[in-house]
Amino acid sequence: MDETIIRRLRWRTRRGTRELDALFGSWLDESFAGADEATRKAFDELLDVQDPDLWDWVMGHGRPGREDFARIIDEIRARHRL
Repeated sequence: MDETIIRRLRWRTRRGTRELDALFGSWLDESFAGADEATRKAFDELLDVQDPDLWDWVMGHGRPGREDFARIIDEIRARHRL
């Protein structure tokens, strides 16, 4: 795995709240390396979403319109029992 990509994504997982930092940072640590290229790209694009939307999705108050985003959010929710 290219360390430059990981460092860039690590920086991008730093969100407006400590909770989102932890949730997305842990997905990066635990799942990114084993993910297929499409899922990696989706994670990168997911980090462009505004924090209030990400928070609503991980808390189960809404669902992303994209299925690839929804799969990542579901993994995060399942891992952290949200």
